[in-house]
Amino acid sequence: MIPYGRQDISQADIDAVVDVLKSDFLTQGPAVPAFEQAIADYVGAKFGVAVNSATSALHIAVKALGLGEGDLMWTSPITFVASANCGRYCGADVDFVDIDADTFNMCPDALAAKLEAAEAAGRLPKVIVPVHMCGQSTRAEEIAALARKYGIKIVEDASHAIGASYGEDKVGACAYSDITVFSFHPVKIITTAEGGLATTNDPVLAERMGLLRSHGVTRDPALMTHESDGPWYYQQVDLGWNYRMTEMQAALGLSQMARLDQFIDRRNALADRYDSLLADLPLQIPGRTDGARSAWHLYVIRLDDAAKHREVFEYLRANGIGVNLHYIPVHTQPYYRDLGHKVGDFPASEEYYSRAISIPLFAGMSDVEQNDVVRVLSEALSK
Repeated sequence: MIPYGRQDISQADIDAVVDVLKSDFLTQGPAVPAFEQAIADYVGAKFGVAVNSATSALHIAVKALGLGEGDLMWTSPITFVASANCGRYCGADVDFVDIDADTFNMCPDALAAKLEAAEAAGRLPKVIVPVHMCGQSTRAEEIAALARKYGIKIVEDASHAIGASYGEDKVGACAYSDITVFSFHPVKIITTAEGGLATTNDPVLAERMGLLRSHGVTRDPALMTHESDGPWYYQQVDLGWNYRMTEMQAALGLSQMARLDQFIDRRNALADRYDSLLADLPLQIPGRTDGARSAWHLYVIRLDDAAKHREVFEYLRANGIGVNLHYIPVHTQPYYRDLGHKVGDFPASEEYYSRAISIPLFAGMSDVEQNDVVRVLSEALSK
């Protein structure tokens, strides 16, 4: 079976993890700060805050921005449920903005129309969470301009997009947002096994996220309410969670960073090759954001004939091609339907779902494997 995604682990990665296992620190040691600095330096942000998953990073990001009970957060329907759930964790209401049919990202035109209506109704979101779907940047400058106009904070969900760029900026530089979140799950661009990280240029947000990931506990005298009782002393100054990243995870991530650009180059070459190989088949290849370079976490095709969707998907799986579908529109999930969302709310997202298939793409994929994917896909479409 050719999987839709696969981690790429080298001997150097293994050695880095083993070195930590032989060291004095398995948690709260030097590897996590080093990894945070490496990511921040790479993307061009001032601060990085590493945590145990991108879900945790999304949670502390929106919480650090003050999202809470009675507030409203908007995100995309075409994403993993975590992009929406982070708002619910804070007690906020969650709504969605439909996608651009070509790039699968939040549509700035739909956002503009929805914001105008929300302002008239007196119910604007406090935070919006645009998703860099498949590793491709949103039209970030347009979304940021709308956010400034209406006084809204932005968290970029770049779980798919470490190594991507928009214009002159790396995704994660926070040139168009308050906070950006990355994922290091095994099928992502680089991995820490499980893990996530939030970047920001705001020292107050960085400090607050650092507190929230570790129970809200500090040993920093500057953050305490009174003078320390002694060298053992700490204070809980906020209500936080245990979202810390381990030293082993950080060491793996640091080692993987050495090959990040190599991974991105290979993924882009594979995506370009897919564009060419699939050009004559009855399907649509992914569109691309102008002025951006995708990290190509996923390559999603859309079938011309939606009636063949399940048949083609099952044929591919049965013949050794590990396809997947990213994603079921979040607003159609039972939990969100119980909150008042319904089928028909976001037609572009639902149309996408009726035709989309994620076909294999990973940095270690060979041309021979890619040819096999295209061959089996051609067979499936011809039946």
